[in-house]
Order: sequence, then C-alpha cells, then structure tokens
Amino acid sequence: MLYLAEQKYHQYDVYTSLSDEHCVDQMRFLLLILHFLFSFQLSKVYGNVFTVYMGMKPTVVMYGYEAVKEALVDLGEEFSGRNLSPINKKVNKGFGVIFSNGKRWKEIRRFSLMTLRNFGMGKRSIEDRVQEEARCLVEELRKTNGSPCDPTFILGAAPCNVICSVIFQNRFDYRDQTFLNLMGKFNENFKILNSPWVQFCNCFPILFDYFPGSHRKAVKNIFYVKNYITEQIKEHQKSLDINNPRDFIDCFLIKMEQEKCNQQSEFTIENLLTTVSDVFMAGTETTSTTLRYGLLLLMKHPEVIAKVQEEIERVIGRHRSPCMQDRSRMPYTDATVHEIQRYINLIPNNVPHTTICNLKFRNYLIPKGTDVLTSLSSVLHDDKEFPNPDRFDPGHFLDASGNFRKSDYFMPFSTGKRVCVGEALARMELFLFLTAILQNFTPKPLVNPNNVDENPFSSGIVRVPPLYRVSFIPV
Repeated sequence: MLYLAEQKYHQYDVYTSLSDEHCVDQMRFLLLILHFLFSFQLSKVYGNVFTVYMGMKPTVVMYGYEAVKEALVDLGEEFSGRNLSPINKKVNKGFGVIFSNGKRWKEIRRFSLMTLRNFGMGKRSIEDRVQEEARCLVEELRKTNGSPCDPTFILGAAPCNVICSVIFQNRFDYRDQTFLNLMGKFNENFKILNSPWVQFCNCFPILFDYFPGSHRKAVKNIFYVKNYITEQIKEHQKSLDINNPRDFIDCFLIKMEQEKCNQQSEFTIENLLTTVSDVFMAGTETTSTTLRYGLLLLMKHPEVIAKVQEEIERVIGRHRSPCMQDRSRMPYTDATVHEIQRYINLIPNNVPHTTICNLKFRNYLIPKGTDVLTSLSSVLHDDKEFPNPDRFDPGHFLDASGNFRKSDYFMPFSTGKRVCVGEALARMELFLFLTAILQNFTPKPLVNPNNVDENPFSSGIVRVPPLYRVSFIPV
C-alpha cells in the first residue's frame, strides 16, 4: 500500500503511479521506493517538488539545493514542525528537543544550543573533554599492537564518552559494565530503527500496537536508557551547586529553579529527561558511524592519508595533542573531514519536517501538518557544486591555491531552524578524533586498498558502513 498517486491534492500535484501488489517483501519494497524516489532520474521527470504516499499519508519531497534551501531557510518557520513516529509517541510524547514543536521546541532548543556551543561547564571546556577522549581513544588503539581488529566498539565508545562527559560530568572506562550496557542498547537500537520493518511500521502505525516485532525491543531499550538518565538526574539534584554547574543536567536543573514560579515553563523534569536522551542517543551513533565510514574511505585512499599525515607533521608534530586552533592551518585535513561527511551522505533524506500552517510553495498549496522530506543527498551530491560527486576527493573543498573552500551545499547536519543542535560538537569531535588517529597511526586494510568495500551495509534512514577489520600501524 505504498504508492505514488496521479491525482490532485489540495491544489498541489501528486504524480505517477506505482503498485506493490506483486511485491513479496513489502518492507524491502519500501526501501526500494525510497532509493528510487530520490534518484536523479525521478526528479528530472517530475520536478524538484513532488508528493508520494507512504501508506495513506501524503509526503512532499524537496529535491535539489534551491528547493531544500527555499523550504528550510527561506521558509524555515513554516517548515519547522515535526510529526511523531509511533515509537516517538510511545516513549517521548512530544518532549525533548528533536521531536518537540512550538514554544517547547524553541525554548529547549535555544537552551541546548547555548549550553552545548557556548558554555564551558565548570572549569573545563567542551574542547578539553573531546581532547581528553581523543587521548584515551589513541591509547585504546595502541593496545591492539597493530593486530587486525573491528573498530566498531572503540569508535563508538569515544563519542559516547564525550556525550557522557558533557551530560553526566564524567566519562567511563571503556570496560565499565554500565558503559558497555548503554553502548549495547545504542547499537541495537541503531540497527532496529534503521531496519525496513520499523520504516514500514512508520507508514502503517497500526502495526506498531498490534504486531510483534523488533520495534518492541527498541522501546524497551529506550526505557532502559531513560531509567539510567533518571537515576543520574536524582543524583544531580542531591548534589547541585547553583553557583558551580558541572554539566548539562546541572545547567537544566538551575534553569528549572529559575523558572519554578512560571506555570507555563517548559523547563520540567519530563523535558530534561527526554532532551538528555535525545542528545545522548543522537550524539553517539551519528558521530560514531561517520568515524567508521571515514576510516573505511581513508583506507581505500592511502594517498589521502599520506597528505593528511604530512600536514599533521608540519603543523602539529608528534608531541602534542591536536586542538581546534590547528584546523585553520590544516586546509587539506579540514577538507578531508568535510569530504567524508559529504561523500557518505549519512542521512540521505533528512529527519522529516512538517508544515505548521497552510502555505503556498512554488504555486503549490501545502496544507498544515503535511510531512516534508528534504533530500540532502541531492544537495551533497550536486554535480555542479561538486564535480564528479560520486568520487571521494577532498579537492571538492579546496580552491586552486589549496586553501579551504566553504560551500553552501555542505549540509550533512541539515540547515535552517532545525539544523542539528549538536553540529558544533560533532564537527569538533570528527576533526580532533580523526586527526589524533592519523597523528599516531596509519590504518591498513586487510585487503588491497582497491578492493576495500565501501558500499553501505544498510541504506535506510541512515547509511551504515559495512563491518570491516583494520590494523592500526603506529607511525
């Protein structure tokens, strides 16, 4: 029951027709349609604004830089809504920062941005915490002694620990059982929520309540994490010093105290719990996946590794840790990090938006509450902005003189009012982690670099790299 329909819907065109009557596996058919939907050929035939039905629900698609920018930047307020998926309705109920709306979203987002970007909690800045974790990451990799290993856990533990440090004040030892349990829940849910079955349930919500399946396990995992966060909040309440905030939770609790007389305040325990959960889970897996995909691409392109290591040697040397001030003097390394994000196209179709009012968009009338998908892949792989976009080439972000070149088309974190809250932190982590790794090691594949498989293991909501083994050879 997933199709594109040729009919009129509230004065905006909905095109062509596809039937799934003969599809044996409707979940895989959903993925097939999504991949086909955002292809270059389809946009050429049906234009840069078109509508598909997912289940019985119409979803407007924006394809290409101009359409995406017009929707998310020029009309950012009108397209700033979120609809809740069945799982989000069950566990988040409209609280938090990712799937909230209206006044709640604006206030929680403003607070989260200020805290994550501008505020050095206690005596340690966020950069200090990322640098500490980069050193711990290097030591863990050194313990492999150059033997082949699967880097999935180590590259997931590092960004998770940064989030733990920012939210809970302290990082974990990589072998701490509580930490291992949390990582296990994150990894399991990342696979479940990116599976064809859950995407199919999102199209037909009735399946969520009445059918067994992995979505039930995902809900249990989320509540496990939330129970841990609840205990952390209780401990913070007992030891809170309003004059010395230690982390994100302390900052939120202080804000709650400041607004305790405001009956309409959005700074409540429910919003604290869900916001911390949002930052915790979203900030762990996306950065981890980018790091894993990035190393895979670098192994396939050893000439890029050599150029980055030459720049590291020239600017940083071997005896001090990388810092963010180094980035402005390392254009090739900066370009490589950007090219990894552009090339892997982590979240091809963005997190869905929803219109908050009736509006006219390019002569189409789009009703309030309509779901909107903005194709980030059509922007990140635009062949006019990035020649040969399907080729991994840091030169996409360098000018003729070898200086770093910014691009408005670089939007892996989305753009506009709903741009990722943790963008600044994620950029910092990617630069410092990758630079620290290449400062100390040369990652070597177990096969000829030409034979390294970079095709995603999964390409649903998020593109997941294949599992691989790598040897970290000390420099």
